Amino acid sequence: MKIGFCGTMSVGKTTLVNALKDIPEFKDYTFTTERSKYLNSLGIPLNTDSTLKGQNIFLAERCTELMQENIITDRTIIDVIAFTRLAKSISYIDGDAFEEYAKRFIREYDYIFYVSPEGTVIEDNGVRETNQEYRDEIDQTIRHLLHKHKPWHNVLVGSTEERVKQVIKTCFDIY
Repeated sequence: MKIGFCGTMSVGKTTLVNALKDIPEFKDYTFTTERSKYLNSLGIPLNTDSTLKGQNIFLAERCTELMQENIITDRTIIDVIAFTRLAKSISYIDGDAFEEYAKRFIREYDYIFYVSPEGTVIEDNGVRETNQEYRDEIDQTIRHLLHKHKPWHNVLVGSTEERVKQVIKTCFDIY
């Protein structure tokens, strides 16, 4: 299966992906977590400063993940589109064209789980944006894109342990 977690920054997506590594049902899976720190060290601007070229690199990474048979990733193409939509330097026209192109790959996910920000606070990892208003805008944009392009997505809430159980139940009908 191809499983992607999406959601605004600092909601526990990476923590969840790392927790799934210990689950026997996922022993043959590849786990990927976003490489924002690495890409930013290469000079690729992030968040509101992102560029169309930079977002294409993020899109290429997500597409590369989708070329694998069994993958669990802490970002999806939905996230890339949302960050593209809210980048200051990307025009609305370019954002439309980017979304039109990128949306064709969304259907390749077997499961997309939206990770709710409910009950989480922003952690500063030195790269991610810590502005609450921007975090909320990303969340709203992701939810809009999910309803537009993947209306049958799953919503995860609760602790990491509760989210792990929700993922296993959805993917394997266990618990």
